[in-house]
Parts: sequence; C-alpha cells; structure tokens
Amino acid sequence: MIEKQVWKMNGFLALFLALFMLVGSIYAFFVFQITLGLVLAVIFAVFVSSVVVVQPNEARAITFFGKYIGTVRDSGFWMTVPFTAKPIVSLRVSNFNSKMLKVNDTQGNPIEIAAVIVYRVVDTAKALFEVNDYEQFVEIQSETALRHVATKYPYDDFNEDGYSLRGNADQVANELAEEIQERLKAAGVKVIEARLTHLAYATEIASAMLQRQQAAAIIAARQKIVEGAVGMVQMALEKLENENIVALDDERKAVMINNLMVAIVSEHAAAPVINAGSLY
Repeated sequence: MIEKQVWKMNGFLALFLALFMLVGSIYAFFVFQITLGLVLAVIFAVFVSSVVVVQPNEARAITFFGKYIGTVRDSGFWMTVPFTAKPIVSLRVSNFNSKMLKVNDTQGNPIEIAAVIVYRVVDTAKALFEVNDYEQFVEIQSETALRHVATKYPYDDFNEDGYSLRGNADQVANELAEEIQERLKAAGVKVIEARLTHLAYATEIASAMLQRQQAAAIIAARQKIVEGAVGMVQMALEKLENENIVALDDERKAVMINNLMVAIVSEHAAAPVINAGSLY
C-alpha cells in the first residue's frame, strides 16, 4: 500500500454551510416542516463529519468504511470525504534509544552495545496499514540490526590493520543505518541517523581485556623504542666512521652498540661510568 493524496477543500466553508444547515433545520422543526428539518439535519451531520484539523508536522490518513482513500498532509482546517475515520500520524523527527544489549562479537567475546536511531515517517499508508505498530516495529528491527552488525566484527583489532567496532565507529554507524533502513522499508519509515551510544566489554571479561590492551600497548611502544634505538646507533657509528673521529674494530663496535642500546632502551636513566685510566 502506497500513500496518496485525498480530496479536500477549505474547512471553514464546510463549517459555514454546516451552521447554515443547523439553523435551517431548527427553523424547519419550529414551523413543523419535519421532513425538511430531518433532511437539513442529515446534511448538517455530513458537513460536520467531513471536517478535519491537521496540526503542523502531522498527517491524517482517511479511511472510508475500512478502505484507505488517501492522506491529508497539509496543516490547517479542511473538509474531506464525510463519514470517514481520520487517524493521526506524526511526521515529526523521532528517536529511539535501544536497550543495552549483550552480544558476542565475531571472536566470541561478550560485549555490551547500545545505539540511538533517529527516524521519521515518510509514508503514512505503510506506517498505519502495513505493520501492526510502526513505533514498536522500529524498536524491534533496530535492535535486531544492531545485534547483527555487532556480531560481524571484533570489538577491537589488536593488530591495528583490520576492521573493528571500536576503531571504525563511524563506518559501523553507517552500516547500521543502512541495515535498519532496509528493515524499516516496509513500515514507510526513513532512518536519518544511527549512532552507537555505548560500547564496552561485558563485565565478566572487562578486566582481562584491559590487561590485554595494556600488554598490546606496551609491546607496540617497545617496538617503536627498539626501532628508534637501532636507527640512532647506526647513525652514531656512521658519523664516527665518516668523520674519522675514532677507528673501531668489530669487538669495540659490539661493545659500543651494547652500551648505546642499554642506555636508550632502558626504562631508567643511564648512570655513566667514567674510565679515568689505569695506574699501570
């Protein structure tokens, strides 16, 4: 079912005609024109049942004895098809905060994840008649999509060269929005934005994963320090040789490299030992 426009006209004209019919009906009853009074009363009821008030950013879906005939989107006071039901559908931007879900990432680690979904209704016919309750439909499908996306990737990539929930939050949010939009297409809802609001390891493994993250950070830092130290030692040896400051054989080079590496890589400041020469 697709939304369509319904016939409508200025509601104040209908209100004026309704009041005119009401006055005419009362007058007819007073002068004992019962038949005319009943006819005017029926016409008055027709006009009254045809008026509808549409607030800004709202719509009215018009159904005539169970058949959808169209939607009034323009705000104002309107006259439309009489004796119809006119349920209200909000066109305002809404948001849904999902519950904190506990799922397993692609590596099997239990994580806690939650998201906020910003959406609005773009097709009133689908929102009302294709699903039972479009707001509840948005909630269930959003949480289902969030679970699916969370299980596709690891929480963190310790090699720093892959895709992860923590390291690629924007890309994950975009993928989540696309998947939710696909699921909500049947409800006539447009997803404006989807963002993760909570992402963490589950409490039962949080401390262990923190230690793993700390160990990975220490290893990465050590690798950088060693790479820098090797470069500095190589530069020092080349400078000594190029400028003929001192001639070093292989044994002395090995000792010098060892001393420089210890001084540079050590976590504590090096304590120099000065050789003042020998007595003999």
